[in-house]
Amino acid sequence: MQEIRVELTKNPKQKPTDNSRLGFGTIFTDHMFVMNYDEGEGWHDAKIIPFGPIELSPAAMCLHYGQSVFEGMKAYRAVDGRILLFRPDKNMARLNSSNDRLCIPLIDEEFSKKAIEKLVCIEKDWIPSGEGTSLYIRPFIIGIDPHIGVHPANHLLFIVLCSPVGAYYPEGLDPVKIYVEKNYVRAVKGGMGYTKTAGNYAASLKAQDEAEKQNYTQVLWLDGIERKYIEEVGTMNVFFVIGNEVVTPALQGSILPGITRMSSIELMKSWGMDVVERKISIDELAKAAKEGKLKEAFGTGTAAVISPIGQLKWGEDIMQINNGEIGPVSQRLYDTLTGIQWGKVKDEFGWTVEVK
Repeated sequence: MQEIRVELTKNPKQKPTDNSRLGFGTIFTDHMFVMNYDEGEGWHDAKIIPFGPIELSPAAMCLHYGQSVFEGMKAYRAVDGRILLFRPDKNMARLNSSNDRLCIPLIDEEFSKKAIEKLVCIEKDWIPSGEGTSLYIRPFIIGIDPHIGVHPANHLLFIVLCSPVGAYYPEGLDPVKIYVEKNYVRAVKGGMGYTKTAGNYAASLKAQDEAEKQNYTQVLWLDGIERKYIEEVGTMNVFFVIGNEVVTPALQGSILPGITRMSSIELMKSWGMDVVERKISIDELAKAAKEGKLKEAFGTGTAAVISPIGQLKWGEDIMQINNGEIGPVSQRLYDTLTGIQWGKVKDEFGWTVEVK
């Protein structure tokens, strides 16, 4: 396992003192992790250096052909002062799944996890301690060959940034309003929907812009073939409590396999709940809403953890869910997941990793 060179900044930035002004993804810490890949040499020159601009050729392939993948993770300051990561091994495994799909050389998952732990340890004073706050961690890989031509890059950068954050949605844990997209599609089976790559998010911008114009927080995507089966929300996987069953769309290659999704399913099954992964159509959901069987809806993701959904707009049909209030399943999942992440609830699953 290679060594990680460390160069500490000589000009540390002032750390935020008001947690209510953190926002999400606008403030960055003093340092970043950087590692190079060159064909014939592999991944090498791992280092933690002062945060700052990187030099790229205007012809860098990532700028023209989108060979770019990323992950989203968090470090939490536990109530007893410990610093905890949540299932970082799953993030590194998913990053390699994205790498494989985009012809990016695989990373050493264990080394990369240790590099992130080392970076977080150096930046530990940046981790906020207020309710709902954390240190967001953004690993990403880009192809940097200065070449105009479509082929996999031979030279890449693996970079990890850190950002102290508050709640992802301004609404916090209040239920959000979601717009069901009818005109555009995000991904199809056989494409890149199951990866975290920049192009997936670029494909969502038009619909997201339309949703915001109608005062909706996010977009719920339907499948790209029949335009009838629910897939995911722009930044979250999605669940529905219909009767006594919790339903979430099955993973079939066009949906991101969320780590919070996975954890929520494992938690609910451990509670003895009936959780089903299957196809669910927007028509079935609308019918359940009209019959009073749709009890709850919520999204899951690293950024928001659990985000209750209070309203769905599908064309002219407005589905009000649980009177616009958070439901018991959403609340229990949020309390348990954040409780584990902040060290308030015993981690019976071995999901957290302490950074020392």
